Amino acid sequence: MSQAVQVTQKKQTHQTHQTHQEVQRVQQVKQVQRVQQVQQVQQVQRVQQQQQHHYESSYHLSSKSSVQQQSFLSHKTSSHRLKAVVKTEKGQEVVELSPLPKRAKRTYLAMDTDKEVIGYVIPVFRADHDVVRGLMEAREDDVTEEGISYVAMRNLFVREAREAMEVKVEKKTRTTHIRESAERVELGKTMEEWSEFRKKMNPDSLTHRPEFIVKPRGQTIWEGNTVKLHCTVAGWPKPRIAWYKNNVLIDAKAHPEKYTTESNYNMHSLEIKNCDFLDTAQYCASALNIKGEVSSVATIVVKRFQECEEPGPLEPKPHGYSPEHGVTFQTTIIDKFEVAFGHEGETLSLGCTVIVYPTVKKYQPEVVWYRNSVPLKPSKWVHTHWSGERATLTLTHLNKEDEGMYTLRVNTKSGFDSYSAYVFVKDADVEVEGAPVAPLDVRCHDANKDYVVVTWKQPAVEGSSPILGYYIDKCEVGTHHWAQCNENPVKYARFPVTGLVEGRSYIFRVRAFNQEGVSRPSRVSEPVIAMDPSDRASLKAGPSAPFTGMIKFTEEDPTVGVIPGEPTDVVVTEATKSYVVLAWKPPVQRGHEGVMYYIEKSVSGSDIWQRVNTGMPVKSPRFALFDLAEGKSYSFRVRCSNSAGVGEPSASTGDVTVGDILDLPSAPGTPVAARNTDTSVVVFWSASKDVSHLVGYYIECSEVGTDIWMPCNNKPIKQTRFVCHGLITGVNYVFRVKAVNAAGYSLSSSQSDAVIVQAAISVPGKSSDVTMLEAVKDYMILSWNPPAHDGGADIRGYFVDYRTVKGGVAGKWHEMNHKALTTTTFKAEDLKENVFYQFQVRAMNMAGVSEASLPSGRLECKEWTITVPGPPVGLHVLEVRDTSAVILWEPPVFDGRTPVNGYYLDLKFESAGEEGWKAAHEKVNQVKYMKVTGLEAGASYVFRVRAQNLAGVGNPSVPIGPILAQSRPGTKEIYVDVDDDGVISMVFECADLKAGSEFVWSKNYQAMADTSRITIVTEKGKSRAIFNSPSLEDLGTYSCVVTNTDGISSSYTLTEEGLKRLLDISYDHKFPVIPFKNEMAMELLEKGRVRFWTQVEKCTADCQVEYVFNDVIITQGKKYTMNFDKSTGIIEMFMDSLEVTDEGTFTFNLVDGKAKGATSLVLIGDEFRELQKKSEFERAEWVRKQGPHFVEYLDFTVTPECDVLLKCKIGNVKAETEITWSKDCIEIADDDEDAKKIEKKDGDLTFNIGKISKHDAGVYEVFLKDDRGKDSSIFKLTDAGYQAVMNELFRVIANSASDIQVISTEHGIILQSVVTYHHEDLRVGWLHKDAKISASERVKAGVTGEQLWLKINEPTEKDKGKYAMDIFDGKDGVKRVFELSGKAWEEAFEEFQKLKAAAIAERNRARVIGGLPDVVAIQEGKSLNLTGNVWGEPVPEVSWTKNEKQLLSDDHYSLKFEHGKFASITIAAVTTTDSGKYALVVKNKYGTEAGEFTVSVYNPEDDEHKEEKKD
Repeated sequence: MSQAVQVTQKKQTHQTHQTHQEVQRVQQVKQVQRVQQVQQVQQVQRVQQQQQHHYESSYHLSSKSSVQQQSFLSHKTSSHRLKAVVKTEKGQEVVELSPLPKRAKRTYLAMDTDKEVIGYVIPVFRADHDVVRGLMEAREDDVTEEGISYVAMRNLFVREAREAMEVKVEKKTRTTHIRESAERVELGKTMEEWSEFRKKMNPDSLTHRPEFIVKPRGQTIWEGNTVKLHCTVAGWPKPRIAWYKNNVLIDAKAHPEKYTTESNYNMHSLEIKNCDFLDTAQYCASALNIKGEVSSVATIVVKRFQECEEPGPLEPKPHGYSPEHGVTFQTTIIDKFEVAFGHEGETLSLGCTVIVYPTVKKYQPEVVWYRNSVPLKPSKWVHTHWSGERATLTLTHLNKEDEGMYTLRVNTKSGFDSYSAYVFVKDADVEVEGAPVAPLDVRCHDANKDYVVVTWKQPAVEGSSPILGYYIDKCEVGTHHWAQCNENPVKYARFPVTGLVEGRSYIFRVRAFNQEGVSRPSRVSEPVIAMDPSDRASLKAGPSAPFTGMIKFTEEDPTVGVIPGEPTDVVVTEATKSYVVLAWKPPVQRGHEGVMYYIEKSVSGSDIWQRVNTGMPVKSPRFALFDLAEGKSYSFRVRCSNSAGVGEPSASTGDVTVGDILDLPSAPGTPVAARNTDTSVVVFWSASKDVSHLVGYYIECSEVGTDIWMPCNNKPIKQTRFVCHGLITGVNYVFRVKAVNAAGYSLSSSQSDAVIVQAAISVPGKSSDVTMLEAVKDYMILSWNPPAHDGGADIRGYFVDYRTVKGGVAGKWHEMNHKALTTTTFKAEDLKENVFYQFQVRAMNMAGVSEASLPSGRLECKEWTITVPGPPVGLHVLEVRDTSAVILWEPPVFDGRTPVNGYYLDLKFESAGEEGWKAAHEKVNQVKYMKVTGLEAGASYVFRVRAQNLAGVGNPSVPIGPILAQSRPGTKEIYVDVDDDGVISMVFECADLKAGSEFVWSKNYQAMADTSRITIVTEKGKSRAIFNSPSLEDLGTYSCVVTNTDGISSSYTLTEEGLKRLLDISYDHKFPVIPFKNEMAMELLEKGRVRFWTQVEKCTADCQVEYVFNDVIITQGKKYTMNFDKSTGIIEMFMDSLEVTDEGTFTFNLVDGKAKGATSLVLIGDEFRELQKKSEFERAEWVRKQGPHFVEYLDFTVTPECDVLLKCKIGNVKAETEITWSKDCIEIADDDEDAKKIEKKDGDLTFNIGKISKHDAGVYEVFLKDDRGKDSSIFKLTDAGYQAVMNELFRVIANSASDIQVISTEHGIILQSVVTYHHEDLRVGWLHKDAKISASERVKAGVTGEQLWLKINEPTEKDKGKYAMDIFDGKDGVKRVFELSGKAWEEAFEEFQKLKAAAIAERNRARVIGGLPDVVAIQEGKSLNLTGNVWGEPVPEVSWTKNEKQLLSDDHYSLKFEHGKFASITIAAVTTTDSGKYALVVKNKYGTEAGEFTVSVYNPEDDEHKEEKKD
């Protein structure tokens, strides 16, 4: 559009006068020119009428800016103005205006003949709409953030470059004239108000630092709510805004689920979602440009709701109290929706019943629905309803985008309550069997005039064959015609769509394609407008000023065209096998009209440039190139063009290889599946290690025994944990995971272990009876009973909490142990003496941690003085029968003054009182278990145990029970079996096995120390304990407990007589055997050869040997070599190597007449694999030494300077042998800093780490390589390796410690030693007279630099003696001893007394410590009384002075000194003569001090006279 619009605000008389002047000038112009101008003006009017309405608001915005920015409206290029034409409304007169001087600055102020400003002119383009938009090309994200004023001002500068204007003058009535005069006055005021603000936004001459127009405001909210901070910032150049939390930069893109930042037209905001207590912080908005930086801070306080007892009427109300309604609302959600499943296209409703108590009239809670923590807004797909009691969410026409975690949140004035469940959306049935399902989450990005980027997410199911690509369809909004955008399917989940029509809106959808067919289309995207980003910003800005009057048309001469400059910053934003996308910035020099672009390409290595879009230049600063050869390298550049010509090319992008920049993600880690509910399983996995721009993960499941994989989720998730619902109870499943990004799918992970779908094990019940077993001044020994219900799994440990109790008020609970305890006793350390504590215990199994037990009583931490042992702990009962039971316990934590030498077991009926206890035996019991017999069947008993030492019997343990003396139905006992081969075994059967139950055998109720004597074989409900070689060592009581049951157990006592009887039976069952001196053994020889051998005690010449492997007879050949030396009885078999097929049992069967013998060696499982590895290692070791190899593998040493060296020795190396170091799999290059630490001398390689720290931890490796072979050595400076280095470092440090020196101070004596280097983890202990010194206020140990010291404050004779410093050296310790006695003690003690005396003198000298003012003003006739606080030891002498003369006590002055602390002076009826400088003087033998003050006496009457004289 080539017009200019001017709002007419002139008086009618001024208009007429100006018109006459113009007419007189026009008469000098030729008639030919007048005719040409008339034709041009008529054309302008026609275009104006068509497009006036569209640009009216933006024209007024620009005109208002033009009045304030008159000085910036000149153009750098000189131009000639056409003479404008002026005509009346009827168009009867056509006149020509005289031209302005060539170099005159153009003004857009409307002036009358007296040069008074009476209005302003808004220039309008004569170019068409496309050209106008082409002039405003810029990146959308930059334009949308520009201020309204800057956008209007920039558009004004562009419009100024248009060719011509015309002026239209219209006659107005006097009424119109009066109205416009009033509007003109109002306009003038508005212009003045905006003037200062416009100057701030001036981009050319008034550049200034940022300034907060509106600062962010602090807020206080409840936990779980969403808060938004706003601010408005001015400044030029446009400031960049960053948000900080407690001075830490907030990365909103990295945490989109938590933060959202927006910047629109100098208005900026930070949104914090789902706030919790940790979001309480100071948030800072920082604005920065080239002129400087400013910031503003706002504090966000997140209140947490707390459950507590009801407060009294005078107590402060809790956080949940609502002062507005005077109540505390309690919210309960019932009738909850469960995990839901739906199919695409269906309608799904979720609902809960909400009860809010108490009910308050006209009060309703706020009900909010969330999907994946994002609030849902009502739309055509989402409908919410709140009836006052029930909250309902309806999802119409489900799509996979609707899948996720749905949360109902009920907010009240007292807090909030929420409930969540997952909604799964399954794919609709495919139209073609084997075809893929529809993609999802189609979005549009980077929209321009004719270009937009469409992205989507791949579906979970590819169909019967992999997805080959995708088709993108577009549809213009308002029509129903879908057009395919790409001829060939694209593999990338991202595609640039070109050829859009500017100004039209489009929606997009995507279809997947494989060998079987095309999927259903996805859900359509949100509509997007094809337009320039700057125009989109202008539309968003809207009008900034009202229409103020008539419109006048002017026209100017067209200026000479200017060829645009070259574009800048040409870059490749995307590169795939299918296309390459270029982006650039428009040129600074654009000429006077819009620009378009030509793109050129050049093959790498060639100087020939080929224009890509010859027929159709593009309008947007983006372009997608197709049909490029994959794998080839190209360079690209861009040229600008307009009507004046084509500009110079931009700088080249450099060589760009056509191919996918984004690689496929690597496979995720092997998933781990765990039971959850009867229909769900929890799946965990480790994230893909090599992935960029991860979209998420898909989880698949398959029933064991089938090859059918089903998707568990149809919308990708980014977490590495997912609950798979909808499974069949009792079915065995395996799971796998695959990652996905825009490039496609990763390989599927390895399958998880199979898991049966059934309810998970629950957490255990509460522990009970938390008691104290022993107390010392700074620790207590606690004991408790395990939970009665273990949750279906073994208890794995316990956690102890404590709190202090002072004056009957209990404090907060704190954790005592971070690592689970494995026993029911605990030593609570670091307690305070004479302080009362309470304790509670929580049990843990594989399902989690239980609720806390009931708190213990108030337990005082003070040292016990008893001599007898404490009570035994850990009582539990096994093998409960009708008449017997086995009681087991653990020894007491406190043994007393002598060790425990026995136990007594007591029992009583449950119903009996304390007097019912009786001893279960007379003689002391030496072991920690006892079988009680003679019980009454059906009776309930309680048991307790007492420990005994030489001092006597201690207190009883915590009772256990009641225990019902009753055999479980179906209970079986252990029995002994001898099979046909003479094998002796004990067998225990259990018919009530549960999932996870195991048979646990023990000997004498303790874990078997020597497991080689018994082999445990368990099959289904039977467990067999086989005696490998029965002997007297096997005598004892064997018990078997079945875990995860109600205490099913039994025992069998093997006596010496019983063993002899069993051995006889075993012998009878066997044939005579040939005795072996040695059983079959195995050893490795050089080159990895394996030797199997045995030796018989005696044999005849007829003895024959049969060599058997896995029951197959083997003979001598290439693989086996046999030898039997009958003279020595040695039988041998050699194998060159061990292969996978050699796993099994090797047997030597001997037959010597009637006697038979056999010896076997079983090599299976881990044992075989370990032997095979050793064999392979020996062979590889022999091969390794044929080339460069390590004579000594990589190890470490610590120098006397405490530097850590990694060293190794190499052999058989040549000059061309490559030696490479690496750390954590990263090669150390020659130019790396660590390369300076490497040194090679002869055959020794060293790496000098220096002073080691945790930063140096890692895996170090050295590689040797040449044409003969390669070798490597590794040293793991982690965990155990790191600790070994530290222990050696401690040894060097400990041995470097100097002899102990003594230093005296005013506080005491210091013993110190100096080491070469000190490490923070070094443990140093001090001993006095061989006893460990406990830290106290008087005696303290510590470290300063390399000095290790012990400070003894106020030393006494007791502190004399031998002192030792024990430095940990990685094993035992290194001691440095100093004898602090004799002369050393006398000299140190004498020096200490001197220093102490000097300090005491300073501390006890006489001084005035307060009470006296600096100045006292008092009215004449009043009495003055002052008291000063005095200190001194001994009590000082006190005197008072006035003007340096001593005062004595009389009727006028009363001087007192009371209690040796308070000195007072009283002046009765003061007069003006009492004014002066007073002092309180104190003096004792340590010094003198004076406290001075000034007394001023005034007369009110004198003051009044002085005031009257002044008046």
